[in-house]
Amino acid sequence: MAAATPTPAPLNSPAGVITASLVGTTIEFYDFYVYATAAVLVFPTLFFPSENDTTALLASFAVFGAAMGARPIGAIVFGHLGDKRGRKTTLVISLLTMGVATFLIGLLPTYASIGIVAPALLLLLRLAQGFALGGEWSGAALVATENAPANKRALYGTFPQLGAPIGFIIANGLFLIINAALPHPDDPLLKSEAFLNWGWRIPFLFSAIMVIIGLWVRLKLVESEAFVTAEKKGAIRKLPLSETLRHHWRAVILGTFIMLATYVLFYLMTSFTLTFGTAAPDADVPGLGIPYIRFVLLQIVAVVFFGIFTAVSGPLADRFGRRSLLLVVTGLIIVFGLSFGVLLTPHGEGAATTGYVLGFLIVGFSLMGFTFGPMGAFLPELFPTNVRYTGSAIAYNVSSILGAALAPIIAVALWAKADGATWLVGLYLAGSGVLTLIALILTRETKGIDYSAASHRDAAAIPVAAK
Repeated sequence: MAAATPTPAPLNSPAGVITASLVGTTIEFYDFYVYATAAVLVFPTLFFPSENDTTALLASFAVFGAAMGARPIGAIVFGHLGDKRGRKTTLVISLLTMGVATFLIGLLPTYASIGIVAPALLLLLRLAQGFALGGEWSGAALVATENAPANKRALYGTFPQLGAPIGFIIANGLFLIINAALPHPDDPLLKSEAFLNWGWRIPFLFSAIMVIIGLWVRLKLVESEAFVTAEKKGAIRKLPLSETLRHHWRAVILGTFIMLATYVLFYLMTSFTLTFGTAAPDADVPGLGIPYIRFVLLQIVAVVFFGIFTAVSGPLADRFGRRSLLLVVTGLIIVFGLSFGVLLTPHGEGAATTGYVLGFLIVGFSLMGFTFGPMGAFLPELFPTNVRYTGSAIAYNVSSILGAALAPIIAVALWAKADGATWLVGLYLAGSGVLTLIALILTRETKGIDYSAASHRDAAAIPVAAK
């Protein structure tokens, strides 16, 4: 009697992979941007009241940055689960954690109601957001790239990256609509009483609907063939973190600095430019005085270029290589940083300054697309299957501390030190670019590696120039 032919494991369809990676990261980045926008607009007033506007803003950014400290912890926890139990379950848990934390922020009482407990609760929920995001990105990148054809990994890897510009547009677009519906009667630079009382809560509460949609999509996934193969080979480790640090510590360090300039650029273009652009020219630290609604519209226009060049970067990285593309783009980021003192400064009245700012934002976000897009494939390719989640997550999220957590605080401090000028902020970006450039030089190209390699014993799975 003939033996029964084993049923092949079900595969995820390309449409399902793209949707699951894109929808999930869109929701995660939406939740993160909602907080970032509120950190500039309302949290300094509602949760960190102070006689000095700069002090209140720095306190708000400090809590914003604190979440970055939780992200490596999330990377370790979710990386452990993802490398040991599989990608699907981990992605569902991270999305649910982020959604619940964001929703609860929308229900928080303010400092005026419960005093110091209010910012303490905000910090706790912000840490939960960071913890969840620590596991989200790598899982989404792995779902995309582990289900991709070998010659299209960078293309597939751009889909989770597209969640960043799409989430930004949805989050800021919603804030824009609410602010326009609840305008201040006298001054467009100020927030109305209705916006401060309840309007700012709507984007946080709206995240619940988006999370339900994301969970529905992700629950339909099955595990990738690469992970299933690693299980069959017995390559799954009891402690993926130990395996990562023992055999892939160099890749973790280089991956961390490869992401550094991307993070610094991203948070300067989103949080800092919003702060500088909307600050009044006669404030403690002078800004451009552009009304909030107008400035966010400028950002949204520029973020469209972020999305376009994120998508363009995938085919380019597949053709020319991830490292080759990033070497060129990082050089351009350094030059862009050195241009801050010329481009991000008042250029006359009204339309003249607005035009310069729009051009500045378009260039910055275009570079952001080119540098962020290839990361969805590049960082995971530095590691074999059995530690791919842990390794890429740690590199990505430790970099968030060095780049994203410190960027808004350092930028505001440098802006204040230069009495409202931005050249020091640009020098900070250029310095970050130099560190990224060095890391790229020390790393091999990953385009042609064997992505199905289960462990470090396969030399092709270790692209770092260790020899």
